[in-house]
Amino acid sequence: MKRKIITIDEEKCNGCGDCIPECPEGALRIIDGKARLVSDLFCDGLGACLGHCPRGAISVEEREAEEYDERKVMENVIKQGRNVIRAHLEHLRDHGQDRFLDEAVGFLREKEIEIPEGFSRKGSRPKCEAPTPGCPGARLMDLSADAEKKEPVAGREKAKTRSRLRQWPVQLNLVPPGAPFLEGTDLLISADCVPYAYPDFHRDFLDGKIVLNGCPKFDNIGRYREKLAAIFRENDIRSVTVAHMEVPCCRGLQVAVEQAVEEAGKDIPLREAVVGIKGERKFEN
Repeated sequence: MKRKIITIDEEKCNGCGDCIPECPEGALRIIDGKARLVSDLFCDGLGACLGHCPRGAISVEEREAEEYDERKVMENVIKQGRNVIRAHLEHLRDHGQDRFLDEAVGFLREKEIEIPEGFSRKGSRPKCEAPTPGCPGARLMDLSADAEKKEPVAGREKAKTRSRLRQWPVQLNLVPPGAPFLEGTDLLISADCVPYAYPDFHRDFLDGKIVLNGCPKFDNIGRYREKLAAIFRENDIRSVTVAHMEVPCCRGLQVAVEQAVEEAGKDIPLREAVVGIKGERKFEN
Protein backbone atom coordinates (compact mmCIF):
# COMPACT_ATOMS: atom_id res chain seq x y z
CA MET A 1 0.00 0.00 0.00
CA LYS A 2 1.06 3.62 -0.53
CA ARG A 3 1.28 5.75 2.60
CA LYS A 4 3.33 8.40 4.39
CA ILE A 5 6.46 7.12 6.08
CA ILE A 6 9.76 8.63 7.20
CA THR A 7 12.93 8.57 5.14
CA ILE A 8 16.50 9.20 6.34
CA ASP A 9 19.17 11.03 4.37
CA GLU A 10 22.30 9.00 5.17
CA GLU A 11 24.63 11.78 4.01
CA LYS A 12 23.16 14.20 6.57
CA CYS A 13 22.78 11.67 9.41
CA ASN A 14 25.75 11.53 11.80
CA GLY A 15 24.33 8.80 14.03
CA CYS A 16 23.85 11.06 17.08
CA GLY A 17 20.72 9.13 18.14
CA ASP A 18 18.65 12.17 19.17
CA CYS A 19 15.73 10.80 17.15
CA ILE A 20 15.62 7.44 18.94
CA PRO A 21 13.91 8.52 22.22
CA GLU A 22 11.27 10.39 20.19
CA CYS A 23 10.17 7.18 18.45
CA PRO A 24 8.49 5.04 21.14
CA GLU A 25 7.14 2.86 18.34
CA GLY A 26 10.67 1.43 17.96
CA ALA A 27 10.90 2.07 14.21
CA LEU A 28 14.37 3.66 14.46
CA ARG A 29 17.71 2.12 15.42
CA ILE A 30 21.33 3.22 15.12
CA ILE A 31 23.03 0.68 12.86
CA ASP A 32 26.56 1.08 11.49
CA GLY A 33 26.67 4.63 12.77
CA LYS A 34 23.49 5.77 11.03
CA ALA A 35 19.81 6.02 12.01
CA ARG A 36 17.84 3.35 10.19
CA LEU A 37 14.15 2.63 9.74
CA VAL A 38 14.07 -1.00 10.84
CA SER A 39 10.48 -1.82 9.91
CA ASP A 40 7.68 -0.17 7.92
CA LEU A 41 5.24 -1.89 10.31
CA PHE A 42 6.43 0.24 13.22
CA CYS A 43 6.48 3.68 11.52
CA ASP A 44 3.19 5.60 11.66
CA GLY A 45 4.50 8.34 9.36
CA LEU A 46 3.35 11.15 11.69
CA GLY A 47 6.91 12.40 12.15
CA ALA A 48 7.36 12.76 15.92
CA CYS A 49 11.11 12.31 15.31
CA LEU A 50 11.42 15.06 12.67
CA GLY A 51 12.03 18.06 14.91
CA HIS A 52 14.60 16.23 17.02
CA CYS A 53 17.17 15.66 14.28
CA PRO A 54 19.78 18.45 14.58
CA ARG A 55 20.94 17.90 11.00
CA GLY A 56 17.52 17.72 9.32
CA ALA A 57 18.21 14.23 8.04
CA ILE A 58 14.66 12.93 8.58
CA SER A 59 11.68 13.77 6.38
CA VAL A 60 8.33 12.24 5.47
CA GLU A 61 7.64 10.83 2.03
CA GLU A 62 4.76 8.94 0.44
CA ARG A 63 5.73 5.55 -0.96
CA GLU A 64 4.82 1.88 -1.04
CA ALA A 65 5.17 0.51 2.50
CA GLU A 66 3.76 -2.21 4.71
CA GLU A 67 0.66 -1.12 6.59
CA TYR A 68 1.33 0.27 10.07
CA ASP A 69 0.51 -2.33 12.76
CA GLU A 70 -0.52 -0.85 16.13
CA ARG A 71 -0.46 -4.16 17.98
CA LYS A 72 3.11 -4.93 16.94
CA VAL A 73 4.06 -1.40 17.97
CA MET A 74 2.46 -1.85 21.39
CA GLU A 75 4.40 -5.05 21.95
CA ASN A 76 7.54 -2.93 21.68
CA VAL A 77 6.15 0.09 23.58
CA ILE A 78 5.14 -1.79 26.74
CA LYS A 79 8.70 -3.08 27.17
CA GLN A 80 9.84 0.53 27.63
CA GLY A 81 7.70 1.35 30.65
CA ARG A 82 4.83 3.59 31.75
CA ASN A 83 6.27 6.90 30.53
CA VAL A 84 6.79 5.57 27.01
CA ILE A 85 3.28 4.07 26.98
CA ARG A 86 1.81 7.47 27.90
CA ALA A 87 3.98 9.26 25.34
CA HIS A 88 2.80 6.91 22.60
CA LEU A 89 -0.89 7.33 23.49
CA GLU A 90 -0.51 11.12 23.59
CA HIS A 91 1.24 11.02 20.23
CA LEU A 92 -1.70 9.15 18.68
CA ARG A 93 -4.27 11.44 20.35
CA ASP A 94 -2.52 14.68 19.39
CA HIS A 95 -2.46 13.62 15.73
CA GLY A 96 -6.10 12.52 15.69
CA GLN A 97 -5.29 8.82 15.17
CA ASP A 98 -8.40 7.64 17.02
CA ARG A 99 -8.57 4.14 15.52
CA PHE A 100 -4.98 3.37 16.48
CA LEU A 101 -5.54 4.92 19.92
CA ASP A 102 -8.50 2.61 20.54
CA GLU A 103 -6.39 -0.37 19.41
CA ALA A 104 -3.55 0.63 21.75
CA VAL A 105 -5.85 1.01 24.77
CA GLY A 106 -7.55 -2.30 23.93
CA PHE A 107 -4.14 -3.98 23.77
CA LEU A 108 -3.29 -2.67 27.26
CA ARG A 109 -6.58 -4.05 28.60
CA GLU A 110 -5.92 -7.46 27.04
CA LYS A 111 -2.49 -7.59 28.67
CA GLU A 112 -3.92 -6.30 31.98
CA ILE A 113 -1.50 -3.37 31.94
CA GLU A 114 -2.46 -0.17 33.74
CA ILE A 115 -3.90 2.39 31.33
CA PRO A 116 -2.58 5.95 31.86
CA GLU A 117 -5.02 8.43 33.36
CA GLY A 118 -7.18 10.12 30.73
CA PHE A 119 -7.13 7.16 28.34
CA SER A 120 -9.07 4.58 30.32
CA ARG A 121 -12.42 5.23 28.65
CA LYS A 122 -12.98 4.91 24.93
CA GLY A 123 -13.85 8.30 23.49
CA SER A 124 -12.82 10.16 26.65
CA ARG A 125 -12.44 13.86 25.96
CA PRO A 126 -9.04 15.44 26.58
CA LYS A 127 -9.15 18.72 28.46
CA CYS A 128 -8.43 21.87 26.49
CA GLU A 129 -5.02 23.42 27.13
CA ALA A 130 -3.86 20.29 28.99
CA PRO A 131 -0.08 20.41 29.49
CA THR A 132 1.18 17.53 27.39
CA PRO A 133 4.60 16.79 25.93
CA GLY A 134 3.02 16.09 22.55
CA CYS A 135 3.11 18.21 19.42
CA PRO A 136 2.45 21.87 20.47
CA GLY A 137 0.71 22.51 17.17
CA ALA A 138 -1.90 19.87 18.00
CA ARG A 139 -2.62 20.93 21.59
CA LEU A 140 -6.35 21.55 22.15
CA MET A 141 -7.21 25.15 23.05
CA ASP A 142 -10.56 26.87 23.56
CA LEU A 143 -10.29 30.43 22.16
CA SER A 144 -13.98 31.30 22.35
CA ALA A 145 -13.48 34.01 25.01
CA ASP A 146 -11.11 35.90 22.71
CA ALA A 147 -13.33 35.34 19.68
CA GLU A 148 -16.33 36.96 21.42
CA LYS A 149 -14.57 40.27 22.18
CA LYS A 150 -16.28 43.32 20.70
CA GLU A 151 -15.14 44.76 17.38
CA PRO A 152 -12.81 47.75 17.96
CA VAL A 153 -14.40 51.13 17.25
CA ALA A 154 -13.00 52.90 14.21
CA GLY A 155 -11.49 56.27 15.00
CA ARG A 156 -9.08 58.18 12.88
CA GLU A 157 -7.35 54.93 12.03
CA LYS A 158 -9.13 52.09 10.30
CA ALA A 159 -10.27 49.43 12.79
CA LYS A 160 -8.56 46.09 12.45
CA THR A 161 -10.72 43.05 11.82
CA ARG A 162 -10.59 40.77 14.83
CA SER A 163 -10.15 37.02 14.70
CA ARG A 164 -13.27 34.90 15.12
CA LEU A 165 -11.28 31.72 15.67
CA ARG A 166 -12.77 29.80 18.61
CA GLN A 167 -10.42 26.82 18.93
CA TRP A 168 -7.06 25.27 18.11
CA PRO A 169 -6.06 23.22 16.17
CA VAL A 170 -8.07 23.76 13.00
CA GLN A 171 -6.65 21.08 10.68
CA LEU A 172 -9.13 18.21 10.39
CA ASN A 173 -6.44 15.54 10.78
CA LEU A 174 -5.34 17.02 14.12
CA VAL A 175 -8.74 17.38 15.83
CA PRO A 176 -9.87 14.26 17.74
CA PRO A 177 -13.59 13.39 17.63
CA GLY A 178 -13.71 13.82 21.42
CA ALA A 179 -12.41 17.41 21.43
CA PRO A 180 -14.61 19.27 23.95
CA PHE A 181 -15.22 22.28 21.71
CA LEU A 182 -17.07 20.08 19.17
CA GLU A 183 -20.03 19.31 21.43
CA GLY A 184 -23.20 21.28 20.65
CA THR A 185 -21.56 23.50 18.05
CA ASP A 186 -22.25 24.88 14.60
CA LEU A 187 -19.46 23.45 12.48
CA LEU A 188 -17.70 25.08 9.53
CA ILE A 189 -15.75 22.71 7.30
CA SER A 190 -13.57 24.77 5.00
CA ALA A 191 -11.29 23.92 2.13
CA ASP A 192 -7.77 25.24 2.66
CA CYS A 193 -7.93 27.85 -0.11
CA VAL A 194 -11.19 29.52 0.94
CA PRO A 195 -9.75 31.86 3.62
CA TYR A 196 -7.15 33.09 1.10
CA ALA A 197 -9.64 33.73 -1.69
CA TYR A 198 -12.51 35.18 0.35
CA PRO A 199 -11.46 38.43 2.10
CA ASP A 200 -14.19 38.48 4.77
CA PHE A 201 -13.86 34.82 5.76
CA HIS A 202 -13.75 35.47 9.53
CA ARG A 203 -16.78 37.79 9.55
CA ASP A 204 -19.01 36.01 7.03
CA PHE A 205 -18.13 32.34 7.53
CA LEU A 206 -16.28 31.76 10.79
CA ASP A 207 -18.16 33.94 13.29
CA GLY A 208 -19.77 31.76 15.99
CA LYS A 209 -18.55 28.49 14.50
CA ILE A 210 -15.92 25.85 15.14
CA VAL A 211 -13.82 25.38 12.00
CA LEU A 212 -12.13 22.31 10.54
CA ASN A 213 -10.09 22.79 7.39
CA GLY A 214 -8.51 20.46 4.85
CA CYS A 215 -7.66 19.91 1.20
CA PRO A 216 -9.61 17.20 -0.65
CA LYS A 217 -7.06 17.18 -3.49
CA PHE A 218 -3.84 16.55 -1.57
CA ASP A 219 -5.08 14.85 1.61
CA ASN A 220 -6.69 11.43 2.02
CA ILE A 221 -10.39 12.13 1.48
CA GLY A 222 -11.31 8.66 2.77
CA ARG A 223 -9.70 9.45 6.13
CA TYR A 224 -11.53 12.77 6.17
CA ARG A 225 -14.83 10.93 5.73
CA GLU A 226 -14.00 8.48 8.54
CA LYS A 227 -12.92 11.28 10.90
CA LEU A 228 -16.01 13.37 10.16
CA ALA A 229 -18.32 10.39 10.64
CA ALA A 230 -16.75 9.81 14.07
CA ILE A 231 -17.17 13.49 14.94
CA PHE A 232 -20.83 13.42 13.93
CA ARG A 233 -21.48 10.20 15.88
CA GLU A 234 -19.82 11.35 19.11
CA ASN A 235 -21.12 14.92 19.26
CA ASP A 236 -24.38 16.83 19.05
CA ILE A 237 -23.55 18.97 16.01
CA ARG A 238 -26.23 21.64 15.47
CA SER A 239 -25.38 22.42 11.85
CA VAL A 240 -22.61 22.00 9.27
CA THR A 241 -21.54 24.55 6.67
CA VAL A 242 -19.12 23.39 3.97
CA ALA A 243 -17.17 26.17 2.27
CA HIS A 244 -15.15 25.15 -0.78
CA MET A 245 -13.71 26.63 -3.95
CA GLU A 246 -15.38 26.51 -7.36
CA VAL A 247 -12.73 24.20 -8.85
CA PRO A 248 -14.08 20.66 -9.44
CA CYS A 249 -11.65 18.78 -7.17
CA CYS A 250 -12.64 20.93 -4.21
CA ARG A 251 -16.21 19.67 -4.21
CA GLY A 252 -14.86 16.37 -2.93
CA LEU A 253 -15.01 17.96 0.52
CA GLN A 254 -18.78 18.50 0.22
CA VAL A 255 -19.27 14.90 -0.93
CA ALA A 256 -17.16 13.57 1.96
CA VAL A 257 -19.24 15.53 4.49
CA GLU A 258 -22.53 14.30 3.00
CA GLN A 259 -21.29 10.69 3.11
CA ALA A 260 -20.02 11.10 6.68
CA VAL A 261 -23.40 12.40 7.88
CA GLU A 262 -25.12 9.43 6.26
CA GLU A 263 -22.55 7.02 7.71
CA ALA A 264 -23.04 8.47 11.19
CA GLY A 265 -26.80 8.03 10.93
CA LYS A 266 -27.44 11.61 12.01
CA ASP A 267 -29.91 14.23 10.77
CA ILE A 268 -27.74 17.36 10.66
CA PRO A 269 -28.68 20.49 8.68
CA LEU A 270 -26.13 20.98 5.87
CA ARG A 271 -25.25 24.14 4.00
CA GLU A 272 -22.90 24.53 1.04
CA ALA A 273 -21.05 27.72 0.09
CA VAL A 274 -18.94 27.93 -3.07
CA VAL A 275 -16.29 30.63 -3.44
CA GLY A 276 -14.85 31.74 -6.77
CA ILE A 277 -11.12 32.03 -7.37
CA LYS A 278 -11.56 35.82 -7.56
CA GLY A 279 -13.09 35.86 -4.08
CA GLU A 280 -16.79 36.13 -4.89
CA ARG A 281 -19.54 33.87 -3.57
CA LYS A 282 -20.64 31.72 -6.49
CA PHE A 283 -23.32 29.64 -4.75
CA GLU A 284 -24.89 29.18 -1.34
CA ASN A 285 -27.82 27.16 -0.06
